Amino acid sequence: MKKNYQIIVGFDVAKAKLDYCILSVGCIDTCSFGCIQNTEKAIKHFISSILKKEKQKDILFCLENTGVYSMPVSYWLQEAKLDYWVVSALEVKRAKGICRGKTDKADSKDIAFYALSHLHQLKLSTLPEKDFLQLRLLLAEREKLIKSLGIFKTTNENKNFLPAEILKSVLAHNKKTVALLEQQLKAIEKLIQDIIDGNALLKEQSTLLQSVPGIGPQTCINLIAYTNAFSSFQNWRKFACYCGIAPFPYESGSRVRGKTKVNHIANKKLKSLLNLAALSAKRTDTEIKQYFERKVKEGKNKMLVLNAIRCKIISRAFAVIQRNTPFVDLYKFANAS
Repeated sequence: MKKNYQIIVGFDVAKAKLDYCILSVGCIDTCSFGCIQNTEKAIKHFISSILKKEKQKDILFCLENTGVYSMPVSYWLQEAKLDYWVVSALEVKRAKGICRGKTDKADSKDIAFYALSHLHQLKLSTLPEKDFLQLRLLLAEREKLIKSLGIFKTTNENKNFLPAEILKSVLAHNKKTVALLEQQLKAIEKLIQDIIDGNALLKEQSTLLQSVPGIGPQTCINLIAYTNAFSSFQNWRKFACYCGIAPFPYESGSRVRGKTKVNHIANKKLKSLLNLAALSAKRTDTEIKQYFERKVKEGKNKMLVLNAIRCKIISRAFAVIQRNTPFVDLYKFANAS
């Protein structure tokens, strides 16, 4: 049940500091501004002081999602069991309309007024559990290592173009670097697997997801990490929108009739993984393969059909989690009969 908030605090989060605006709902013309350091001590002191000052009042804290910089204030607000709302910076920017200039003080006020004017859309935030935060960090480190390996392995391309005496020392160092990166990659993948194996829910979901054709270990782990074990999204369609594979129309009046296409605002990493999953499913799943070939023969664009397969994979993933049973290839049994 939503509360009747009397005080709204807007935070503009930066690496070193937090600019804040305290807005009284009963008197929106008067705002209090200030700035504190983005440290544990300063945040705890600020939270305790505002609670002491605004006794018996329902307070809502609102801040932009600035990644790791917004973690300390989110953590201490959750520790104090206070209501807080983490919103997209792009959403706040587009909601405030035409503006001239920019300051941190003005941004904190814009965030507070955004929270006030969008209370009907309020969805209180909570931090993911420790395992999910660790998974995301480890997946990010794994991505960096894979990119680094790809860069360092390109040194071998010089072999056919430069004399061996010139390359000898460089290749020796390069070999050691690649070996070390591969060792670190294996260590991180082991840590990821240990987290999955050590959590009964994650282990069960991992087994269920990998029963879906096209979903491999890495796609499975990313799906679990970014959906908070499928608790952050109500259905697969909302998740498809988050991944950037949900098509949207583009039209206005009687003249503008653009193509229906996906939006660029998306989690590009998940979109890339789902693309690989769709290609894999097209090779290994008879139903998906025949669907792809049939639609292409009908004249459909190949990328459009591939995007439909991505959506199909997500819908199957959500289905096996909701039913709590592995994927069953009904198409195989239908053909067998």
